[in-house]
Amino acid sequence: MTADYAARPPDFSAAAIRNRVLPVLGLAAAAAILFSGFVEDAPNRLVSGRPVSLWAAAGIWPSAAIALFAALLLAAALLPQKRALSCVIAVAAALALLAGLAAAGMAARTLLAGAAPAARIALGPAFWVVEATAAFAILDALQRLAAGPLARLLAVAAIAAAIAAVALSGSLDSLAIAREYESRHAAFAAALWRHILIVALSIGPALLIGFPLGVAAAKLPRLRGPLFAFLNLLQTVPSVALFGLLIVPLSELAKAAPRLAAFGIGGIGLAPALIALVLYALLPVVRNTAAGLLGVDRGVVEAGRGMGLSPGQLLWQVELPLSLPVLLAGLRIVTVQAIGLAVVAALIGAGGLGTFVFQGLGQYAVDLVLLGALPAIGLALFADFALRSLSAILFPAAPR
Repeated sequence: MTADYAARPPDFSAAAIRNRVLPVLGLAAAAAILFSGFVEDAPNRLVSGRPVSLWAAAGIWPSAAIALFAALLLAAALLPQKRALSCVIAVAAALALLAGLAAAGMAARTLLAGAAPAARIALGPAFWVVEATAAFAILDALQRLAAGPLARLLAVAAIAAAIAAVALSGSLDSLAIAREYESRHAAFAAALWRHILIVALSIGPALLIGFPLGVAAAKLPRLRGPLFAFLNLLQTVPSVALFGLLIVPLSELAKAAPRLAAFGIGGIGLAPALIALVLYALLPVVRNTAAGLLGVDRGVVEAGRGMGLSPGQLLWQVELPLSLPVLLAGLRIVTVQAIGLAVVAALIGAGGLGTFVFQGLGQYAVDLVLLGALPAIGLALFADFALRSLSAILFPAAPR
């Protein structure tokens, strides 16, 4: 036994590290703070700024708070992973996330004191890494706590409320992205609602068309192959190319039928955007509908048939209720996809948050790009989280 022990010494590192996620997050946060700028100081909104470290911009206390958070993650990885420790990590990560926001606002106010009116303070790489590591630490803690959908919803709502409170307090008003918003707040509100409208108007027809096709694909095996081949082909067409391909036929249709043009049908605008988004949404809807129906236990279907249920009754009373978790997963995929593709629809005059993205790209104004991109990302994350929570509440035993 002694010889075997000497030949194969024990691996203490594997036993010492109880959580392999936390040291990665802690090292990432520490490296970002040490080797990259927390904010960027630019003479105006159109040029790249010089990176400014966290301690040089915001002082010692915010730097110490975030460094303490990184050290806590590294230390917590070596401790037994108990519920109390996970709670501490979740609270500390939430505080670090808020501290990062407050530090960025403090840095902007400090650097802009006495600067020219055109000067801008943008968020640097270290800020995004710190915020991302804090968010991932919160998710890891909630997962280890086996938090239910209601607990996760309350946690996210509390963090969102705290972030909103920081923003409404005026602490972030000196940041470049806040100044971009201040000069466009009316247009931003209109673009946000337009974006939500585009997504809603595209999901509705996609469900109305895709659900019957999914049922047909589940019931008719001969149709399944050609249908999915066509829908997969649609997915391979780049979104910009599909928008462009729709311009000519819709323009000609508007010329041939002026009444359609009066309703907004044309080569550019809302109509081609909705058509393209509906076409892209069909594959997830059809595939998940067919997969959900085909995944229903055949024994249950045969039992329903033995009770004298008709095919229609079997579909609506047995198969459809049992396949709802898969159908909700398809709706989640479609919603997130539509939110992202609606950004590109701004290229053909559909409006929405993509307007700021492409204006910013044209002007080389990064913060204007972020003004459109960050809310779109937030909408996608909110839709994904809301639909996941709904599925978990309605079907707690369903796999996700």
